[in-house]
Amino acid sequence: MSSNFGGLVQAVGASWLMTSLSNSSQEVALVQASTALPIMLFSLAAGAIADNLDRRIVMLCAQTYMVVMSLLLAFFAWNDWLTPWGLLGFTFAIACGTALNNPAWQASVGDMVPRSALPGAVALNSMGFNMARSVGPAIGGAIVAVAGAAGAFLTNAVSYIGLIVVLLRWHPDRKPRTLPRERIDVAMAAGLRYVAMSPNLCVVLLRGCLFGAAAAAIPALMPIVARDLIVGGPLTYGVLLGAFGIGAVGGALSSGRLRARLTTEGIVRVASVAIVLGGAATGLSRTLILTLPALMLAGAGWVLALSTFNVTVQLSTPRWVVGRALSLYQMATFGGMAAGAWGFGAVAERHGVTLGLLAAAALQAAGGLAGLVLPLPAGGDADLEPMDNLGEPETAVPVHARSGPIVITIEHRVPEANIPAFVAAMNERRRILRRDGAQRWTLLRDLAETDLWIERYHVATWLEYIRDRQRRTRADQDNSRQIRALHVEGHTPRVHRMIERPVGSASSEHVPGGHEAGDPMTDPTRAN
Repeated sequence: MSSNFGGLVQAVGASWLMTSLSNSSQEVALVQASTALPIMLFSLAAGAIADNLDRRIVMLCAQTYMVVMSLLLAFFAWNDWLTPWGLLGFTFAIACGTALNNPAWQASVGDMVPRSALPGAVALNSMGFNMARSVGPAIGGAIVAVAGAAGAFLTNAVSYIGLIVVLLRWHPDRKPRTLPRERIDVAMAAGLRYVAMSPNLCVVLLRGCLFGAAAAAIPALMPIVARDLIVGGPLTYGVLLGAFGIGAVGGALSSGRLRARLTTEGIVRVASVAIVLGGAATGLSRTLILTLPALMLAGAGWVLALSTFNVTVQLSTPRWVVGRALSLYQMATFGGMAAGAWGFGAVAERHGVTLGLLAAAALQAAGGLAGLVLPLPAGGDADLEPMDNLGEPETAVPVHARSGPIVITIEHRVPEANIPAFVAAMNERRRILRRDGAQRWTLLRDLAETDLWIERYHVATWLEYIRDRQRRTRADQDNSRQIRALHVEGHTPRVHRMIERPVGSASSEHVPGGHEAGDPMTDPTRAN
């Protein structure tokens, strides 16, 4: 909360400083866009880092970097060296630290609490942020009024210290790593593949992008609302942000009751209605008496939707890839926010802030109606714990971790009556295997033996095959049971694990897979 308080003070200082550096509504809105853009650009790499490295160390590095950048921003502001683009550059740089920190921070929630407590923990995390938001902007406005933007930026730099101390003192238990870490590019590709092959996650990302694009107009245009519609100063702007934060705290407190009564989709629809009404009323109002409750309503909708999206992603994703899934969700949502802040800022500059907010409310209504076609998954029903019996299989031919390519074939015996159900189940199996890393999956039917079917797929190396096996979840096992139940009675699928060998290669006969000796599982010099 302390760190969030500093970040909100810094946001007030940056947004209000931009109103004095530029008369352009679009450049004021770009402060919000410059904060969201790094999360869109760099979150996937940050998610891969969070899934492969010690999350505590990742967060310490990110927090230290943000301290340095905040001090530099304060120094430049104190000396009046900032231009509009210079200010945007610093806010972009600080947001890069946020992009590195966020996946590790959010994925750590699932390391601290059991799965059943995850929705409440995420809501409390959001509430902590918004409790800071309820008072931080107002205090930030007062700091800007008294000490200028440089004072706000220095306050933000100091606020990181407490969190750094806590992270230094926190030593969570870590499960021993049985396989070498993936290269960052490989880990990023695995995260992209997992989300792309998971229909539920794709729906969450699309809905998050639509929601973010519309909802971002409210905080992005709030400085213009304070300056032009309410005709106030930095303190007024802080009060408006405080009202938004108080509403968000109320939304977080009500989330538990709403989860007990509504579906995931129902909660997001309620949130969308709140954003539509709150945003439209803010654009039409000319007094604080009407604008403050409108922003409180919008703030409640903001936190309800974003925390629901976050929980849905975490409950739909196994722990090995949760950092990358969260990062892709953030990329989609904050990418939508960056585009929305820029787009509605341009509308406000040409046609006024009222029309900009009304246009955003219209887009939010359309995003809510999208739930009729693309409803959010319920989440939490599937058991995503890893299967316990899928270790490294024994082989008669010795193989190293880098041996490959590996070809897997599985013989299935299926009676004629079960073929339609078998093909449907194998279609789901294809998705599961490709999601976890299998390549060139095919299903073949023998032309001589009518009940014989051959499943075949490739993986690049033996290490990747072991990694693929360890990614299977207990929910995936349901598909395997369904397939086995469709077999000829008494028949068990027969698995063949083979390695491709180049014909006529003498050297490949001496070392499995044609590679030189040196196993990255046991040789730390070859772990990458």
